[in-house]
Amino acid sequence: MLDRLPFLIGLRYVRAKRRNHFISFITLTSMLGLMLGVAVLILVLSVMNGFDHELRTRILGMVPHTKIESRTGMVEWESLAAQLMERERVIGAAPFVEQQGMFSVGGRNEGAMVNGIHPDWEDRVSIIGRHMQQGGLDDLQPGEWNIVLGSILARRLGVGVGDTVTLLVPEASITPAGVFPRLKRFTVSGVFSVGADLDAALAYANIEDMQTLARLGDAVGGLRLELDDLFLAAAETRSIVNELGPGYRGIDWTFSHGNLFQAIQMEKRMIALLLTVIIAVAAFNIVSTLVMVVTDKHADIAILRTIGATPRSIMGIFIVQGLAIGVIGILVGVALGVLLALTISDIIDGVESLFGIQFLDAGVYFISNLPSRLDWTDVRDIVAAALGLTFLSTLYPAWRAAKVQPAEVLRYE
Repeated sequence: MLDRLPFLIGLRYVRAKRRNHFISFITLTSMLGLMLGVAVLILVLSVMNGFDHELRTRILGMVPHTKIESRTGMVEWESLAAQLMERERVIGAAPFVEQQGMFSVGGRNEGAMVNGIHPDWEDRVSIIGRHMQQGGLDDLQPGEWNIVLGSILARRLGVGVGDTVTLLVPEASITPAGVFPRLKRFTVSGVFSVGADLDAALAYANIEDMQTLARLGDAVGGLRLELDDLFLAAAETRSIVNELGPGYRGIDWTFSHGNLFQAIQMEKRMIALLLTVIIAVAAFNIVSTLVMVVTDKHADIAILRTIGATPRSIMGIFIVQGLAIGVIGILVGVALGVLLALTISDIIDGVESLFGIQFLDAGVYFISNLPSRLDWTDVRDIVAAALGLTFLSTLYPAWRAAKVQPAEVLRYE
């Protein structure tokens, strides 16, 4: 019977109506603090996981994991692609010609990177084909001078499918009449949207058309590679360049978007640390609750000691009571946090539609919607941390209860 004493009395103290309303208020505050801290931490980490996932699938789905270029031009690119595809980490390869330029339509000017691609090879290294709003990559046939624009770029230029745009490239053409900038008129054959800042900065044309515009002849700018693990891109790029020799160079995704990914990871860790402090504050509110309960229950503790309860049993009573308070707050917080994490995107979309506002601008925040991706590992770690802090907060009050001397208390009863 005495072995069950801490659980029976500890849980009873939680359920019982208190004569001291202030103690009840502090108990409720502790529960609410833990609930809100756990819920907010789950929600924020889910949103950060969502940003991380969007970075990997959208932005890094459009940006090559690594690019291999040749200083003298890459003519026999098909044989090189076949050679690189034999490597364990390489799962896709496609040729490209990149050209920075400026689009001009009716007095509107927008800069963008134009990628010359091979429509039959592009799906091996990019998700562009799965995000076409209008048209398709198959419309990029050689000699037709068609172009696919990002949705934001097309909107800024005020063009759609069937319209023409003029591309000016930063190279001059020398003619008998003088020096003129090189330009070419394209027909918009498609519009893509990945919901990221790339929609404002990228365009796609046929690789043969871009070879002609860049005066490369039969050479391509290089090969874009897709790897099975994007976090090994830097090491794999160095290995490929060392294998190919001094005439080649490699550029992996960390040069263009590595800082963004590192920033998201750093923010995730710092936000988790700060919100854990909130949980710690709420958990240690239990200290004040239990200290007041111990003071209020001195007579009960003394009676229990006189009928045979050990100091260890007395400690167990208040540890059980503190853990019960913490577990209730944590469980409610987990339920609320998981619910918000699963629905926050829909909630934000509803608020945006209702008030006609946009919280995230793709040109600023890289994506246009608030992503959320619940990771049960994060939930497990949050619950473990909250329970650990709650347990630590019960030790001092429980130790004080165990030190109560029955003779001193009962002398005045």
